[in-house]
Amino acid sequence: MSKKYYRFFGGLLQKQEEWLNKMAEQGYRLIRVDKMMYEFEECNPDRAEYRVEYIGSKFQNDSQEYFQFLEDMGYRVFFKNINLNYSIGKVRYRPWAEKGGRIATNNTAFNKELLIVEKEKDGKPFELHTSFEDKIQYYESLRKPYAMYFVVFLLIGVLTKIPLFSLLGLIPLVPVLIYHHQVRALKKEVMSKEW
Repeated sequence: MSKKYYRFFGGLLQKQEEWLNKMAEQGYRLIRVDKMMYEFEECNPDRAEYRVEYIGSKFQNDSQEYFQFLEDMGYRVFFKNINLNYSIGKVRYRPWAEKGGRIATNNTAFNKELLIVEKEKDGKPFELHTSFEDKIQYYESLRKPYAMYFVVFLLIGVLTKIPLFSLLGLIPLVPVLIYHHQVRALKKEVMSKEW
């Protein structure tokens, strides 16, 4: 018997990951995702664990290769949207993305900005990023879109002289600072290990 839940997490990847792991602890395993829908089947509690990975800045071929690499490693992987886009024929320009991933369409990476990765729980650590360099690069890719939105809102607020836009720019500044702090902490840890 399957159960469907409707949730929207947006860019709150950690919250989405925590919720999926909580569902697994209660004995539900993910079998399908859609825009806001998560479908689970009953299983033994603590059978699986989940990680949520942002891949919205990757070139579509790199995303597909990474998806296949994770599946070849024995993980179950699902593409997931980060935004709610209920329309057909969308094109999105992502100036923060890698060169080949800046234009996203329905046939490429549009509405496939996240990967939900499931691993059978075996007592071993479950990390998708194991090296410091990889972790730093990942958090920098998470920080870029929010930094871009911050600059755009600030610029619009200054040019239009409407303070509301500048204030709206403070919203994406929060994740920028959070990811910046994580990048700095990792770089500091790298420096301390080199000594």
